[in-house]
Amino acid sequence: MTRSGVQGEDTQEEAAAASERAEAVRGDGDNGVEEAKDPRPRRRRRALRWTAVLIAVVLAGSAGAGYLYYEHLNDNIKQDALNLGDNKVAAPTPNAAGQTPLNILVIGSDARDSEENQQLGGARETFGSTPLADVQMLVHLSADRSNMSVVSMPRDTLLEIPRCTDPDDGTVYPASEGRVMTNQSLGHGGPGCTVATWQELTGIHIDHFVMVDFAGVVSMADAVGGVPVCVDANIHSRDGQGHGSGLKLAKGTHPVKGEQALQWLRTRYGFEDGSDLARAKAQHMYLNSMVRVLRENATLSSPNRLRRLAEEATEALTVDPGLDSVKKLYDLSNELRTVKPERITMTTMPNRYVGARVEPTEDAEQLFRLVREDIALDGKDAEKKPDAEPEPPADPAAPDDELAVQVRNGTRTDELGTAPGRANAIAGLLVERGFTKAVADPSVLPSEDRTVIRYPSADLEGDARRVAKSLGVPASSVKRSTAVSGVTLVVGADWREGTAYRAPGSDDSTPESAEALNGADESACMQVNPAFTWS
Repeated sequence: MTRSGVQGEDTQEEAAAASERAEAVRGDGDNGVEEAKDPRPRRRRRALRWTAVLIAVVLAGSAGAGYLYYEHLNDNIKQDALNLGDNKVAAPTPNAAGQTPLNILVIGSDARDSEENQQLGGARETFGSTPLADVQMLVHLSADRSNMSVVSMPRDTLLEIPRCTDPDDGTVYPASEGRVMTNQSLGHGGPGCTVATWQELTGIHIDHFVMVDFAGVVSMADAVGGVPVCVDANIHSRDGQGHGSGLKLAKGTHPVKGEQALQWLRTRYGFEDGSDLARAKAQHMYLNSMVRVLRENATLSSPNRLRRLAEEATEALTVDPGLDSVKKLYDLSNELRTVKPERITMTTMPNRYVGARVEPTEDAEQLFRLVREDIALDGKDAEKKPDAEPEPPADPAAPDDELAVQVRNGTRTDELGTAPGRANAIAGLLVERGFTKAVADPSVLPSEDRTVIRYPSADLEGDARRVAKSLGVPASSVKRSTAVSGVTLVVGADWREGTAYRAPGSDDSTPESAEALNGADESACMQVNPAFTWS
């Protein structure tokens, strides 16, 4: 496994040096010393570290469009290929009005490729090393542009990285051998491999990515005059061993900018239990507050500050070719601005510990499904959207009598044992309907709440859909998965008897474990750990 990325909140020297800098935009916080003495598993480390600045940079485009149209800003923006994987996910079918959702993957890189980035991030011994995607979050804008959902993934999430090919030099990065940390995907050819990894995991079509490095973090807070944040007690994020971001605030609400804004985004020591869960919560609060500030200030008072912001922001960005100009970013910002804060929902991918790392839970798949089906996470959709017919697969289905299907019995639940004979019964049903190559696989007894049909590659998608249609299984239950070698039907706990499948009513609520935060919530205040308070 490669290095674990930039380590947070560590050396006293960096904090002291930062405090002496006259320019707040040069602020330090978390630094490069390994936190080996931390007794807690490192959960969600640096999750959403760059969230606030990146979304705000996009949203701020509309605040000063005249200045953002300077042609030289286009040259500042770096671009890279959107998807380096072999497999593609079909774009969602337009709704009745011809609208489609928009999915943007936001990536925060820990790159150490400039003196400024090193000053901001510490870890000088890692200069020039392979960057890691330490922040990954999906921004989903609904088809009707009425709501926005944000799903962040902890950097320590274990998953399989698919094979990726660098289009610049043809280098092929083989698929990972087993599960590795998701932040390593960036080192497999660039952000396009992070996009490919997300699509493989979630089945969500991604339209664009935007990646930002350390240098873009502090400028937005300065440009808007500070972002209000709240703590329920005095806080100083520094312990006896020098761990901590150095953030020092009195109880109450304060506008933070420059170095202090960066410290807030990095603080783990001092917030709640000191975990990355707490840090992610603080960053969600910061982002929500910044969005509200931007909406309340239609323009920025200083053209010079806006010009500097535009320079620094564009230099910090790497985007896909679909967003490779200031005008395209501005157009995107206009789309994002249509959503009112009260219709923005921020979540973290539900996960559970695997040693010191995490993996997605069943609730994570529920969250991904809601995004795939364009269901608002705030539960305020005007009405349930009917299932849309997906786009035709790239390869049509084989004739039924040539289509191989494995059937497994996944009816076991926590309360009920496996319903006997279900794999044989449904395999027999398929044979009766012309799928003569359908066979039961008694060697595997998985556990699935809902019946699902999985296929491993795009050339078998049409086959999987054909099987689903013949049994009345909804298209939403047909999923791509590298865990199977061919079309595989898993009979779930929702089909313990009979030969007629009746899909259960969908639960379209956002899982509690996603820790949803509403964008209009101005009452949020971070709980301070008593060990990090002062008087």
